[in-house]
Amino acid sequence: MAQVLSNATQNTCPHVAIIGAGCAGLAAASLLARRGIAVTLFEAAPQLGGRARGVEYQGLTLDNGQHMLLGAYKETIALLQLAGVDLSQAMHRLPLSMTMVSPNTLLTLNTCPLLPAPLHLLVGLLLAKGLSAHDKYLAIRFMALQQLRQFKLATDLPLAQFLQQQLQSPFLVAHLWEPLCLAALNTPLAQASSQVFLNVLRDSFTGKKTDSDFLLAKHDLSSLIASPLSQFLTAHGTTITHTTVQHISTCDAGFTLQSQANTQTFSHVIIAVGPHQLSHILPSALATSVDVSRFSYQPITTVYLQYETKQALPQAMLGMVGTLSQWAFDRGQLCGQLGLIAVVISTSGAHQNMSHAELAQHVNSELHGVSPSLGHPIWHKVITEKRATFSCDAGLKRPTHQTSLPNLFL
Repeated sequence: MAQVLSNATQNTCPHVAIIGAGCAGLAAASLLARRGIAVTLFEAAPQLGGRARGVEYQGLTLDNGQHMLLGAYKETIALLQLAGVDLSQAMHRLPLSMTMVSPNTLLTLNTCPLLPAPLHLLVGLLLAKGLSAHDKYLAIRFMALQQLRQFKLATDLPLAQFLQQQLQSPFLVAHLWEPLCLAALNTPLAQASSQVFLNVLRDSFTGKKTDSDFLLAKHDLSSLIASPLSQFLTAHGTTITHTTVQHISTCDAGFTLQSQANTQTFSHVIIAVGPHQLSHILPSALATSVDVSRFSYQPITTVYLQYETKQALPQAMLGMVGTLSQWAFDRGQLCGQLGLIAVVISTSGAHQNMSHAELAQHVNSELHGVSPSLGHPIWHKVITEKRATFSCDAGLKRPTHQTSLPNLFL
């Protein structure tokens, strides 16, 4: 964004086109609009927010995926504050607390709120319940070694292989590192980038102790992200157009964008769509220089189960190990949607071959292993984002933001 701002402000009358109004496009538009730069934001979908938006069902606003933030996500937090979001009213901020439930084990890990980072995690690991003394030693040794190495690897490799090299026990991998990997990278251990995972650990546990906090939304994601940012953009003169951009070409003034609605000229273009959508709109001059052929994608499935309003999970968020269900969120405790449980299943798996009814029944039986008194669900809703994220694979080379065409950015 610094490069975009620098280039745009040097132009006597800049007008920036941003294609895609997911979180990336909304962020770019907001930062430019705050500087008084003219922006037109194009979004093909009828609503803003991309992979983080509300979905109306049974008189409730659900989310197309149950998301949460970490305190380390400083840029996201700053963006919400720019749009006027009062985080104390919009989100629950909880010091890191993980409860991982498996058929034979209960693991609880809580950071110590009285100590600075990384001591708060060290004490949390020492006092964790469900971890053997040897596993505590292995986990602490792992974190200490990575900090000594500044969380950097000479060569990236799959996280499963890296954890094995670091002598992490199967129990630690299954109950601690794999759940964190799925939550942060949405990529299986056998593929996931060790370097990106270490970046997450570095950012979450070595700065301020609040960087490891969980931030859980009290409202649907449209209300939290898309709506306030849309209001901010409108108030700052941004034009939001719901149409599909079909082609970009260069011209003397900069770029010509052809959409379903019309053809317009802009001084700068920011493309903020998924890699799989790039080939449809890239100018021909970039067709060979921007290589996303190695990108693959991972789904996220969210299963909503509505129980009687008196029913609840033992706590607002639970991790589940050895089951299809990976994380369970009690939206009654989080959002006031009493009796509604959201269960997240990251990446692909056996659940993709089930019907929605079969999957809901299966998840319901797994939840009863955690909270036997839940009863039978009144209704269910399954939402799958087939390309929820790109697969954060080891060694994946990503294009840079700047392209070979001046004033066109990814």
